[in-house]
Amino acid sequence: MHSKDDITTHNAAACETIIGAKKLISLIVPVLNEELNIFPFYEAVLPVIGQCKQHYDFEILFTDNHSSDSTFQKLTELTQRDKRVRAIRFSRNYGYQKSILNGYLHARGQAIIQLDCDLQDPPILLLAFLKKWEEGHAVVYGIRLKTDNNIVVSLTRKLFYRTINFLSEDNLPLDAGDFRLVDRKIVEVLRQTDDAQPYLRGMIATTGFSQVGIPYNRSERQRGKSHFQLKDMVKLALDGILNHSVVPLRIASFFGIIVSIITAFLAFSYMICKLYFNLAWPSGFTTLTMLLLFGISINALFLGIIGEYLGRIYQQVKKKPVVIETSLENLN
Repeated sequence: MHSKDDITTHNAAACETIIGAKKLISLIVPVLNEELNIFPFYEAVLPVIGQCKQHYDFEILFTDNHSSDSTFQKLTELTQRDKRVRAIRFSRNYGYQKSILNGYLHARGQAIIQLDCDLQDPPILLLAFLKKWEEGHAVVYGIRLKTDNNIVVSLTRKLFYRTINFLSEDNLPLDAGDFRLVDRKIVEVLRQTDDAQPYLRGMIATTGFSQVGIPYNRSERQRGKSHFQLKDMVKLALDGILNHSVVPLRIASFFGIIVSIITAFLAFSYMICKLYFNLAWPSGFTTLTMLLLFGISINALFLGIIGEYLGRIYQQVKKKPVVIETSLENLN
């Protein structure tokens, strides 16, 4: 865990070790009805990026998810005041994940850092992210040690992260939100992916490359209220599970196999009881029971087969890259 003084010292050392020509760094900031946070966020970020202005150029890209307050007017004012600031307004609310993805695709930097406008994720950590990036890591993400949520929400989040990691065929980071730095090559991979319901935490995690987390304590929101409601959390959880696992489709297969085994065991038991113990069953009981269990098992097995094909169709329509190449040697 990093204290504020430790982080400042760590970041100062990071700046001293960074050498070479200036690189463009993009900060992407999704917003929705954040009129109270626009200028405080801007003022909080300025001194942080100023610490490395000799080594980096910066752009700040806001994606406005069709705010109904004066958010975009304030963003327009900022773009006129500071040419490093850019702003995009959507025609309607497309959701948090699509807002972030749109920011990635419009960013021009060699590294892209996503952070929220409410300042719950400390901007001072940007420089620690940059240091890790300069060390060769393609993705640097924040690991939440402590949040401002109540105990129920915190436990629910922890359970969600561990559930999706258990169900997923990919290794996903635990307790990591969307506060992260990604290299330009990650963005180019995202550009190749066509997903109607993107789950960026998982999409980025599955690209591979070197990825590292930095633990931190998340601050409380100081102004306004969160627009990420319970229904949004549930939708994000479903997107995360369904984007990285076909286990739900395979439940029918497992159920069918189990019922078939039970049916075979009961059929054998009924036969033994009838032939060797001469037990008297009600007329038609055995036949009806066996037919019922046999019908359930057959339906479950066929549903499982259909589920397996649906899972393959699902993976196909996501249009992921076949592989992601990191280097090519002597191909001529």
